[in-house]
Amino acid sequence: MCGATEGGLSLDGVNTKIEAIVQGQVTKSGEPVSTGYVRLLDRTGEFTAEVPVSATGHFRFFAGDGEWTLRTLVPGADPVDRKVEAATGSIAEVDIAV
Repeated sequence: MCGATEGGLSLDGVNTKIEAIVQGQVTKSGEPVSTGYVRLLDRTGEFTAEVPVSATGHFRFFAGDGEWTLRTLVPGADPVDRKVEAATGSIAEVDIAV
């Protein structure tokens, strides 16, 4: 049994009331990917941050309020862009299929 909470990553120790959280899981053919990256781009398309996906395909960013683009890069798949809205005090949960 893994330590992640149902539906995603554990939020233990994270004050969700003061954070704008963007998180989710990357899958390919219905299965979690274990190799790849998710980039966070601002509303103008400028690179802001990048994280590797976990062994279960999960990722998380602490972003500022506003509109962001998640660019997912996985070997053997075309890049996938997804728009997401981040807001302080909320968790934007994004599932990305490549």
